Amino acid sequence: MTKFRILALDGGGIRGIITTILLQRLSADKSLNGWLDSVDLIAGTSTGGLLALGLAHGIDLQRLRDLYETKGSKIFDDSWLDDLVDLGQIAGAQYDNKNLERELKSLLGQTTLAQLQKKVLITAFDMDNESLDPKQRTWKPKIFHNFPGAGSDGAKLSYKVGLYTSAAPTYFPSVDGYVDGGVFANNPSMCALTQTQDTRIGNHPALSEVVLLSLGTGTSLVYIPGKRLDWGFAQWAKPLISLMLDGVSGIADYQCQKILAEQYHRLAPVFPPGVSLPLDAVKRIPDMVQFAEGVDLSAATKWLHKYWVAD
Repeated sequence: MTKFRILALDGGGIRGIITTILLQRLSADKSLNGWLDSVDLIAGTSTGGLLALGLAHGIDLQRLRDLYETKGSKIFDDSWLDDLVDLGQIAGAQYDNKNLERELKSLLGQTTLAQLQKKVLITAFDMDNESLDPKQRTWKPKIFHNFPGAGSDGAKLSYKVGLYTSAAPTYFPSVDGYVDGGVFANNPSMCALTQTQDTRIGNHPALSEVVLLSLGTGTSLVYIPGKRLDWGFAQWAKPLISLMLDGVSGIADYQCQKILAEQYHRLAPVFPPGVSLPLDAVKRIPDMVQFAEGVDLSAATKWLHKYWVAD
């Protein structure tokens, strides 16, 4: 049976190193026979978007891992001068994105989406569509892709799209009017599945032909006790971003399960109780490496054998 293979990669900041190690471990399994090379579409949000662009450009997984392990502290560099300017994050983003831009240019150069070796789908959020009609001017989700036909973003520079998708609110400033796609699709699985059914692209696969592997960046067991929370801006500000990201990831997982059933698999390892790793937890990279190396991959491996590798 003809198959259309999708790899969807969640957002999660520096926790993208977990995704990278999981991909390395699965790719090292000789019984899976180069499964990653056969992917047809790589979808990504935020850090997952950076990995998607890198993989589609043919960059080795070890080099992508090095981006986190050796460059992470520079990307999430909160200097005292920056703190002074933004009043300790009250009046500005916590980090500048100049170091991230430099690393993405080094990885992707001036490559456009159309020049990538694989199809990609990268999420972002457009803060202003700049419509000349006041009745149409608004913010909206934006999905960058390099599928042919109407609406293709093939001419866009890959490194720019990487900056758009990873501009997490409060962490990094917006770029060209775009912020992190995690605000609506931290798990881009459903966006990717929907894209395959766009009749404008021609020869789109039937749902029965689609197999989709979704990878998370580590899930924290977070909860807020209390039956009635009479909170205002100050109390909600800190948990709201995490609440939003986890919520949209969960609904995409539910939707894909119901539509694709066994043709869909979600690998989203859960941190131990009490362990919570924010998007910028650079100092916890050794812990993330240890965690990722210990994740049980037996279910994912079994699923890949049955639905991805087998004819």
